[in-house]
Amino acid sequence: MDHILFDHIAIGMPKMADAAPFLAGELGGIPDSGHASGSFTWGAYRFEGGGSIEIIEPLGTSGFLHRFLAERGPGIHHVTFKVPSLDEVCARAEAVGYGIVGRDDADAEWKEAFLHPKQALGIVVQFAQPGPSQGTPHPSTPPPGVPSPPPPATMLGLRMRAQSRERAVTQWGTVLQGKMTAGPRGSLVFSWPGSFMRLAVEIDPVQNEGPIAIELASPRTLTLPERPHPALGAVFTQEEA
Repeated sequence: MDHILFDHIAIGMPKMADAAPFLAGELGGIPDSGHASGSFTWGAYRFEGGGSIEIIEPLGTSGFLHRFLAERGPGIHHVTFKVPSLDEVCARAEAVGYGIVGRDDADAEWKEAFLHPKQALGIVVQFAQPGPSQGTPHPSTPPPGVPSPPPPATMLGLRMRAQSRERAVTQWGTVLQGKMTAGPRGSLVFSWPGSFMRLAVEIDPVQNEGPIAIELASPRTLTLPERPHPALGAVFTQEEA
């Protein structure tokens, strides 16, 4: 891999099984992969075109996800970018004033580091440098599916809010090297070559920064709740492809 990829959107919730009726039953998400990892377990749903939503469920009695759910309830927890060099992306982030948290180079197959949401426009940002397999098997346990699911929707990406254009450009353009184009009503759209999803950022100096909605496209009319989904805690909207 020689460039950055926007890999997936992660949603934290108390029980992964509660995501299946909507993500698989309504959106047609295909159970893809997953396994337990320390204080949480994860499972990913894949959509038309390759977009991915990861569900993370707490394990045990304490951990980052336990704290997130206790403070905020279910909802979008982080976005993950696969990077060719963890050293380089962390250096770019630190050069423009970000602090790196949770850096872990112990696993040669998956080196990672994070930006804290207090700095990173209201969302955890994960940098992940995948490496060659070290020969240790990781049994995969996909998340639950449903009988006779509909055709999968297309996961266009995530709509965010930033309080200034400069903050958005610094994070998604300078640090993560996204290609920026102009969107409607002064918004900015960041994309990454080879990635299945993109980020659309609305600029509003007054409103809180953070995720607004996961955006979908489909030839069929999707049945989406008007408010945050009661189990997943995220807003889903249907847009033009």
